[in-house]
Amino acid sequence: MQPFHCEFVSLRERRYHVRIWGENDAPTFFFLHGWGDVSASFQFVVDALPRKWRVIAPDWRGFGLSQWNDGAYMFTDYIADLDALLEHYSPDQPAQIAGHSLGGIVAGVYAGIRAQRVSRFANMEGFGLWVSAPGETPARLEKWLQQIRDKDSAFRHYPRREDYALRLCRDNPRLTPERAAFLAEHSLLALENGSDFTFAADPKHRWISPVLYPLEEAKACWRRVSAPTLWVAGRESVIMKRFDEHPDEYCERMACFADVREVRIDECGHNLHHDQPQAIAALLDDFFSPAHPTGKSP
Repeated sequence: MQPFHCEFVSLRERRYHVRIWGENDAPTFFFLHGWGDVSASFQFVVDALPRKWRVIAPDWRGFGLSQWNDGAYMFTDYIADLDALLEHYSPDQPAQIAGHSLGGIVAGVYAGIRAQRVSRFANMEGFGLWVSAPGETPARLEKWLQQIRDKDSAFRHYPRREDYALRLCRDNPRLTPERAAFLAEHSLLALENGSDFTFAADPKHRWISPVLYPLEEAKACWRRVSAPTLWVAGRESVIMKRFDEHPDEYCERMACFADVREVRIDECGHNLHHDQPQAIAALLDDFFSPAHPTGKSP
């Protein structure tokens, strides 16, 4: 297992936990996790990287060991946090970024807003943005207000870490028991009662978002992305199963990126870094290599 060290840095008045693998003088890329995940889950990919890299992976605010918000979580906060993270770790040169799910959505929008700050972008299923229907806002705001009032949003409790690992394996048959045990070790917090564990995240993440980020606005950002983009999808992903019913919508999203190469991975669900870490490591190692050619794939 590749060793890592952890740092706590102040980003936008939030105490951020950042996990770092590799030496400071090695070529670097950033790894951004998705919703309901933590930076430690990239360990499997890092272990499989053929060459030596410096990999920088934060826990998003309210996840892992990063500081929680006082109130609700807004999508725009993640964009600003990423900007602050890059300013801290890569102030003088554009960054190479791999983002999974929420991390890919944030990085994709950011790469269009500040195109000069991103040199390469690996989008790992960070293209499943929601589409809101006209008139949804009143119902969403009503539900959000009720959640704030009730504060009934706790994550499930587990008597043992092993119980969480077993649940992970039940939910994802492709996850090995060894990887599930590692995730249970690094993804849970001990409760104050001293006998139970729960997922390491602020329960307020379960609140519905009161403000949607419209798909058309995301597309406007994607069209401004100048960085070569690696578009990675799992063939058995729930997101891809939805897109199988709407292939034109899928192609329209990918076509927003000017320089994009698509790769679909067999026997792989949404959590690509859990299911096929060797395949993901090989892709990222090749894509982020200085010798990698640019341009669209045929």
